[in-house]
Amino acid sequence: MTDTDLGAEISIETEMRQSYLEYAMSVIIGRALPDVRDGLKPVHRRVLFAMRELKNDWNRPYKKSARIVGDVIGKYHPHGDTAVYDTIVRMAQDFSMRYPLVDGQGNFGSIDGDSPAAMRYTEIRMQRLAQEMLADLDKETVEFITNYDESLEEPLVLPTRLPALLVNGSSGIAVGMATNIPPHNLREVADAIIAVIDNPDIDVTELISILPGPDFPTGGIIYGKSGIVEAYRTGRGIIRLRALLDLETDAKNNEILVVKELPYQVNKARLVKAISDMVRDKQLEGISYVRDESDRDGLRIAIGLKKDAMHEVVSNQLFKHTQLQNSFGIIFLAVVNNRPEVLTLKEILTHFIRHRKEVIIRRTRYDLKRAQARAHILEGLKIALDNIDEVVALIRKSSSPVEAKDGLMARFGLSALQAQAILDMRLQRLTGLERDRILEEYDAIMKDIAWFKEILGSEAIVMDLIKEELVTLKEEFGDSRRTEIVESTREIGMEDLIAEEDMVVTLTRTGYIKRNPITLYQSQRRGGRGKTAMTTRDEDFVTKLFVASTHHTFLFFTNLGKVYWSKVWELPQGGRTSRGKAIVNFLDLAPDEKLSTVLAVPDFEEGRYILMATRQGLVKKTDLMAYSRPRAGGIIAIDLVEGDALIAARITDGSKEVLLTSAVGQTIRFAESDVRPMGRVSRGVRGLRMAEDDYIVGMEVTGHGSTLFTATENGYGKRTEVEAFPMQRRGGKGVIGIRTDGRNGKVVAMVLTDESDDVMLVSDKGRLIRMSACSISVIGRATQGVRLIQLEEAERLIDAARLDEEAQDDGDTLNGEGDGGECVPVDLDQDE
Repeated sequence: MTDTDLGAEISIETEMRQSYLEYAMSVIIGRALPDVRDGLKPVHRRVLFAMRELKNDWNRPYKKSARIVGDVIGKYHPHGDTAVYDTIVRMAQDFSMRYPLVDGQGNFGSIDGDSPAAMRYTEIRMQRLAQEMLADLDKETVEFITNYDESLEEPLVLPTRLPALLVNGSSGIAVGMATNIPPHNLREVADAIIAVIDNPDIDVTELISILPGPDFPTGGIIYGKSGIVEAYRTGRGIIRLRALLDLETDAKNNEILVVKELPYQVNKARLVKAISDMVRDKQLEGISYVRDESDRDGLRIAIGLKKDAMHEVVSNQLFKHTQLQNSFGIIFLAVVNNRPEVLTLKEILTHFIRHRKEVIIRRTRYDLKRAQARAHILEGLKIALDNIDEVVALIRKSSSPVEAKDGLMARFGLSALQAQAILDMRLQRLTGLERDRILEEYDAIMKDIAWFKEILGSEAIVMDLIKEELVTLKEEFGDSRRTEIVESTREIGMEDLIAEEDMVVTLTRTGYIKRNPITLYQSQRRGGRGKTAMTTRDEDFVTKLFVASTHHTFLFFTNLGKVYWSKVWELPQGGRTSRGKAIVNFLDLAPDEKLSTVLAVPDFEEGRYILMATRQGLVKKTDLMAYSRPRAGGIIAIDLVEGDALIAARITDGSKEVLLTSAVGQTIRFAESDVRPMGRVSRGVRGLRMAEDDYIVGMEVTGHGSTLFTATENGYGKRTEVEAFPMQRRGGKGVIGIRTDGRNGKVVAMVLTDESDDVMLVSDKGRLIRMSACSISVIGRATQGVRLIQLEEAERLIDAARLDEEAQDDGDTLNGEGDGGECVPVDLDQDE
């Protein structure tokens, strides 16, 4: 077999590419995207055309939906019947289309997501507005193409007077592209088109003053105008939609939030269930019940408020966590000259004007041709009436119609059409009254011909006709705006209603967390018994203690190198002796994941860093902004090797000094500049080189306090001048910071302090003591220190924290223990 027999060889890659492009364009043009002229996809256009062909008009009886679906798929749309019926259903739903084009009788679904009845049960006919899309279709106003089997013809586009692309919007997903055009108000769109006709150079700002934004069938509120302006200017933008909430009171004077309008395309039943689930799971506070009270009078969702709840806060929580607020991404993508294009608002309006101009010109040419043909006939009749006796005589003596026709043409110079019209004329037309009517019709036809010629000769008249049609359209079918557009306003959040005060946040070994005001814990002398910070079970004990303002952001860093986000006021507040609530209720922690440190961040800003240290002595510095928006499931803070753990993190400005202390008391001091900034998902560099069985217990950066306070597990500790630790390069072995042999045990905590600070110590049995830092003597590096707290048998110190000066309080000691915080320096001979 020769190459000629096989045909030219084609690369499989070339063939696949070409075939896929052809398929993609078929989907884009033939199924998924609307035409910029009539705003319809092919299936919508075919449904309306099939209904017209069946005379399924607005003033005719309803027909079964199955009848229409059958005609559409059998004659014009060779796809599944489900797709066609779904299109018809949507065109009949007043909550889906701003101006429905199909009048449905029966169950066509609901805003709750209920499915429509089967097509054999429902009946439909066109809405009166749909006639405006089909008007003048029989006047050669648009091109017709053959259907899929070339047995019939269908319109390529409808000669619509309705700017449906904007009025009803459109959505669709094609190959590699999508369109999402919101519906608009007919009156406003008509006015905008008229404005473009009057001023072709009009800009977006002027257009927005006429057409302020989308108008959804379900109403609601558009918050903010920037997304609208961006969409109208570029063809893409995102707007924020909110439900309409009213505040009412019931018979018992309890407040109720009532939802009367929903954002576009929100399923009411799912929304009510979602709110109910969040209330049950305590994700939404202040709500006593949620009830769907919708009826034939309209949509109504009642949300009962608890007596102590503030409706502004509950509203904002609902907007934040439910579909009472959502976003609508606008994409003005449509088919223009068989090509998909992203269009601006003005371009969409301009394309519609061009389409209407072409339709009017083609319609006028058709009418002119018909009028001239009729005038030609009337001229022949007029000649016949003027010579009626001779015409009658000629016809009577003719032996056949053909002879009579030829005789009339020869005698009076008539055309074949005129002669035939005379022969077809009834005798009653010979009366005087009929003669006058023929003459009147002729005069009217001649005036029409002159008018049609005037239209074709003047673009200004064509534009005036477009404007007149739009005015008529908006007067007959226009209505008031349903969706309100408001400027964005700052939400009233729970934080606005929370007093700013310092809190002590405690965390237990088994993962219970709580916050209490700092004033609950009073200062005591060194060596006091302390007071109970919380009541713990035998197997539980306090492991961490933090101090922060209620308005600060908490960054929760875990031993696995992840970080989570919360506000201090969002944490549960418990009694002084309560355990609090399980941290798993707030953070999505893994089974083996535990908190290692928490940072209170007043504000996220550029030029600040988070410095981290791991158990194996690595340090890492990363820009603070990299941690400003963690996800609900947390984000990676540092990349850890197997067996390592994150033990501390601090906020810095990049110019601090770093202090690291290990469990055996080794301490290193080096410049933060030795650690270069790294990405969020990185491992870090060596900070302190340690023995194999040693590990890091704490890290501090300079900026507060001139002394380093160190505490050991047996309740001993001391303060040492920071300057006593020599500056080294990062990665060294450091020097002795405190001796850990003998009575002290291993180091459990280290913090920087000054004379005005208070220090809190926590034991593994939940006991907490607060003492002034000035009561702890400042002594040398290589010493053991003094007793800080009197521990019971088998009790161990597990952590320590510094209290800032503004967080300190001089109130009475609640349990009567201690001396009220008086500074009594330790004697040096107490240092063993």
